[in-house]
Amino acid sequence: MTGKNLFMFLSVLSITFGVNAQKVTWKYTTEKEPWKKGTDLSFKNSGEKADIIIYPDKKVQKMDGFGACFNEMGYEALLSLDEKTRQNIITDFFTKEGMNFNFCRMPLGSNDYSLSYYSYNDVYEDFDMVNFNIDRDRYILIPYIKMAKAKNPNLKIWASPWTPPAWMKVNNHYAMGKYNDAMPIDNKGKFIRNNATAFKMEERYLQAYALYFSKFVQAYAKEGIDVSIVQVQNEPVYQPQWQSCTWRPEDIAYYVGNFLGPQFQKDGLKTEIWLGTVNTSNPNFTRTVLNDEKASQYIKGVGFQWDAKHTVATLHKEYPGYKIMQTESECGNGENNWKSAEYTWSLMQQYIANGASSYMYWNMILDETGKSTWGWKQNMLIAVNKETKEVKYNPEYYLMKHLSHYVLPDAYRLETSGGKDHLAFVNPNGEVVLLLMNQDEQGKAVLLELNDKKVALNLKGKSINTFVFNN
Repeated sequence: MTGKNLFMFLSVLSITFGVNAQKVTWKYTTEKEPWKKGTDLSFKNSGEKADIIIYPDKKVQKMDGFGACFNEMGYEALLSLDEKTRQNIITDFFTKEGMNFNFCRMPLGSNDYSLSYYSYNDVYEDFDMVNFNIDRDRYILIPYIKMAKAKNPNLKIWASPWTPPAWMKVNNHYAMGKYNDAMPIDNKGKFIRNNATAFKMEERYLQAYALYFSKFVQAYAKEGIDVSIVQVQNEPVYQPQWQSCTWRPEDIAYYVGNFLGPQFQKDGLKTEIWLGTVNTSNPNFTRTVLNDEKASQYIKGVGFQWDAKHTVATLHKEYPGYKIMQTESECGNGENNWKSAEYTWSLMQQYIANGASSYMYWNMILDETGKSTWGWKQNMLIAVNKETKEVKYNPEYYLMKHLSHYVLPDAYRLETSGGKDHLAFVNPNGEVVLLLMNQDEQGKAVLLELNDKKVALNLKGKSINTFVFNN
């Protein structure tokens, strides 16, 4: 064989080997087959038009991570199990072998999945926060978070209040909505309309509330838990019959720019301040705050949930310098079925494709009823039957795992073409991850193109799929 012929032979061999030797990992989940290894892959040097093209050199936003919320009722459900089962569940949530959650939320004070109303200072008009304390959290939320951090020491925590202390609100009550029989305290006559600020906008209250935030961050740091982000108010455009506080955007801007931001700066806190968790479909709410000269000096990102999903694409284009977080996946009504997973997938795709760098589920674990303190049955990743001790992993658990297990912190989303039922990423180690949903009842053949190579993917009907390509 001549030198020229040998060179051509080796070149062809190299190309053939490169196409066929690329390592591909495939995991799929169906309703009856969760988290299974797929095998039906084939590589092609084909002139066929690809259904999906991944562009590995076109990076979009950097991903910060995925997680859910630490709530008191979740810890209560966890404690109903024996120690071994508890540890298995925490392992499944927070280790690299499991979901690999690395970025989670917690309430700053009580919320609708707390066991009862409370704040960190319920002493009336204690403006100097002399009686501020996190004693209750030392028995519930802090042990819960520390269980998780024992599995993943790099777990990041962010927090938002559902309500300030009741004495800081104009109705002097934790809740705002109309009376509900499931509430432990009668709140008749405490209703506040949605276009009003429920916080007492006097300087002494605003300054005290800024100090309240700062003391929370510092108290948690002493417990070995660094709070990386605080968001000013959970759902400021909502007045339900549980812990809540409406804010006009002008008042949030005034509070952040003149009180919260300067307090954090004075105390030398590295914790970021974000606008959130915004829940309105009106983009002017967010614009009003971000356009405020003083507030914008301190705000580093924006958290969106529920109706605000309709504004993410527009606001990301208008304010590209701010990070975006999806702060609370919509919770359903306790169905915990495959349709729930499909709907959550649509939310994940919408938020992440439009710039979100992190995605938060709501309740990680609850008892099998999923009921909040006021009676709303909601979905959870893992359900616990307190009587029988049965533990059930719901479809949304596997959906989240298909993303968080494979897409690592500091990965980048990649540009793609070919429809909306997929997301692609590149991890820091160079591996490319494709999350692909088939919502059809029947199986589907998809031809994928990556680095000028064609890969035939044979998807099962009604399936969630993750493909990892590693040269």
